[in-house]
Amino acid sequence: MLSPIYGQLSPLRVPTILPPDPDALAYIAAVETADGQALEDGVKGAYTAFIAGCKSDGIWSAIKASCVLAGARTITGALTPLVGTAPTPVSFVSGDYNRKTGLVGNTSTKYLNSNRAADADPQNNASLAIWVSTPATANNLYYMGAVRTTPTPTVSSAIITNVGFSIRNAATAPNSNRTGTGLAGVSRTASNSYNWRWAGATGTSTSASTGAYNGNLFVYGGNVNGAISNRSNGRLAFYSIGESLDLALLDTRVSSLMTALTAAIP
Repeated sequence: MLSPIYGQLSPLRVPTILPPDPDALAYIAAVETADGQALEDGVKGAYTAFIAGCKSDGIWSAIKASCVLAGARTITGALTPLVGTAPTPVSFVSGDYNRKTGLVGNTSTKYLNSNRAADADPQNNASLAIWVSTPATANNLYYMGAVRTTPTPTVSSAIITNVGFSIRNAATAPNSNRTGTGLAGVSRTASNSYNWRWAGATGTSTSASTGAYNGNLFVYGGNVNGAISNRSNGRLAFYSIGESLDLALLDTRVSSLMTALTAAIP
């Protein structure tokens, strides 16, 4: 029995150690395998924090196809999918890739086939997003898109340089002159309107959904009736395709990811 001098012993407090996130572990392992070498601890930590943060925000499950086009040591590692199917690159070379700022396109030969159909997600529950490190140098180029003009009605899901957005509707709604760097995204949760975000600005456009195109979404260009069109020479560091999500929350998470990667990479 304990002496009153010492009183009651407190129970031993053991720090809680959370188990590693399995999705982060799997993604990091896949990138390292593609790179052929290990990533820096800071890069691994940035990826892990991003995935855990998206889960905490409730937006992770909405992302169905995505690549972080930064952080990896090689272009092969950068094209390792964060979620979903790997994209098919066309004409990209290792010199197009920068670990801190991402992958740059051109207006003549390069694009990514995301290998995810533009109609893979529900008609009024869909989103597209990219992270622009360096804007394209001309208007009316596709950062990402899939467009069907025949048979009518036209159906467009796209993010277009200096013009605006569309998602499952006939054309880009009146949100023109959008430019700058950072997250550009569009998310539809209703049949008569959609939300957009670009360079920290948010808004809602009234535009009815007119259907969905079953062609694959392209990145750094648009899939227009099955053919590549209007390639973009912007530099992108992230893209995602999936169900509707909170674009402001995604913006915050990708912004933090890019800041962390810049700090972690020599």
